[in-house]
Amino acid sequence: MVYDVPGENRSSMVAAGMFNPFASKSLIKTWLASDVFAYLHQFYPKAEEALKAKFFFQQLIYRPFMTIHEQNSWIAQTADEDVQAFVEATHTKPAYAHQVYDPLGGIVVKKGGYLLTGSFLDAVRQWLIASHSFCAEHFDVMHLTDNEADVNYRGIRAGKVIFCTGVPLHDPMRWLPVIKLKGETLTVGLQDPPELIYNRGVYAVATQTPGAFKVGSTYQLKNIVNGISLGGQQELEMKFRQLFRSGYTILGQDWGLRPTTVDRKPVLGFWPGKENRIIFNGLGTKGVSLAPYFALVLADWLTNSREMMPETNINRFKALYSKV
Repeated sequence: MVYDVPGENRSSMVAAGMFNPFASKSLIKTWLASDVFAYLHQFYPKAEEALKAKFFFQQLIYRPFMTIHEQNSWIAQTADEDVQAFVEATHTKPAYAHQVYDPLGGIVVKKGGYLLTGSFLDAVRQWLIASHSFCAEHFDVMHLTDNEADVNYRGIRAGKVIFCTGVPLHDPMRWLPVIKLKGETLTVGLQDPPELIYNRGVYAVATQTPGAFKVGSTYQLKNIVNGISLGGQQELEMKFRQLFRSGYTILGQDWGLRPTTVDRKPVLGFWPGKENRIIFNGLGTKGVSLAPYFALVLADWLTNSREMMPETNINRFKALYSKV
């Protein structure tokens, strides 16, 4: 049984959904990229077949170089076969100057793309409803009882309960080592729709609405105020104009709170002292790419067919939460 309140998990619903095998602020391959991206390219197409919906789009990503040093550094990195596996092309001269500012060329990344997160979540929800496995209610942990054998929640008994709660807003979940990372996005109409995903400070990906693109995103860890902001809009517009040549019209703005951690790694494992309560959280800005792979890791761990990797095990925060 899945408990969820549609519309309240805003970070997933409003996310632009881009997945990129390289870190957004550097030319460094993301953590576990080879394993994570191999699996997501299996998972989402199979999910489309099972859910009879379209939400997964593979697309090349172009990242312009900002300096000669960055250009040289990237060319040197392409000698690494693991890095080269994600590179479609490297340009040392303008390659897409008709749409973006790229005087020094850039890198074209393959195995990237975007997920229509709202469409994916809606399809999963309808599938769960059809199988009588969805409840549109808050899960109140105060009504949860457990023992060594199982858990009981308002008459529903199960072997385990898995908490995928995102940013902890309610006691007694506030002890979770999860940090709020606010993000804002703009939805814009573009006069010149991009040929691929351009990514430098901001990016634009297609939405379900023809001609409308989602521009993302901001990253705010401090002084967080719920809701959209003028500052968020101005930041995104400034970065958009620095990258894109296209004129645009703002169609909307949205926001959400991503659950991240101090080391930017997911949090998986037992709720401290409660081996029937499982944590699956802290996916941060890369939930689209990390969620399928680490759901598999968690499932394998729960069935004793895989060890939990130390980098994601909640035990790495044991010193901080040993008194829980």
